[in-house]
Amino acid sequence: MRIIIAKDYKEMGKKAANIIASQMILKPESVIGFATGETPLGMYKELVDLYKAGSLDTSKITTFNLDEYYRLSHDNPQSYAYYMHENLFKHIHIELSRTHLPYGMCEDIEEECTHYEEKIKNAGGIDLQVLGIGRNGHIGFNEPDVKFEARTHMVELDQDTIEANARFFPSMEDVPKQAISMGIKTIMGARKILLMASGAEKARAIYDAIYGKITPELPASILQLHPDVTMVLEKEAASLLTIVQGKQTREFAV
Repeated sequence: MRIIIAKDYKEMGKKAANIIASQMILKPESVIGFATGETPLGMYKELVDLYKAGSLDTSKITTFNLDEYYRLSHDNPQSYAYYMHENLFKHIHIELSRTHLPYGMCEDIEEECTHYEEKIKNAGGIDLQVLGIGRNGHIGFNEPDVKFEARTHMVELDQDTIEANARFFPSMEDVPKQAISMGIKTIMGARKILLMASGAEKARAIYDAIYGKITPELPASILQLHPDVTMVLEKEAASLLTIVQGKQTREFAV
């Protein structure tokens, strides 16, 4: 596991974008798994800037998102499909047929989840999966549980997650309580994983994900078993890690 500590949010986004850009340059037809939320916004801006500068060809990539709220249509401003369109897809050259998210308005959850897994398989699997991390250690929407969920599935969101997402909705009652998410086995099937985190409220989850025991009660801890994980952490999110102080950016392996 490689840990990169950035001095601030902007540097975190730039370093994460450079990792994704390198993947696209080395393999133009890469399959990229994307994440949503506040954490990767800076990364998406940096990717758009690289594209506009003529430094990045995005025309051949295929994308799969981690998750989508259940019962939010893709044109809902709070949906993750809308988020991806506004923050990335409409600013770069990519055919929308090459972009994929779970369909939150589906009538048959099991069929939708199976179909999503089939699309990932047919694309050749995910080359690089981007992750955030919740305050409770969730990745995707895989909440702390008594077991690791294997594949794409329906999740019941924890109260902590609902409260964290409430700022994006008019009221607590409007926050979705369910979502469709890639499972842990799907995420672990990616050839490379890039996890981003910012803010002191993520520090404990980051520490436990790296140094704690591997347990479904902290889903991100499973990443200890993946052969190629890079964490790009803003310094406050890395504040509980033991590092040599004195430089604005540190890189080390655990």
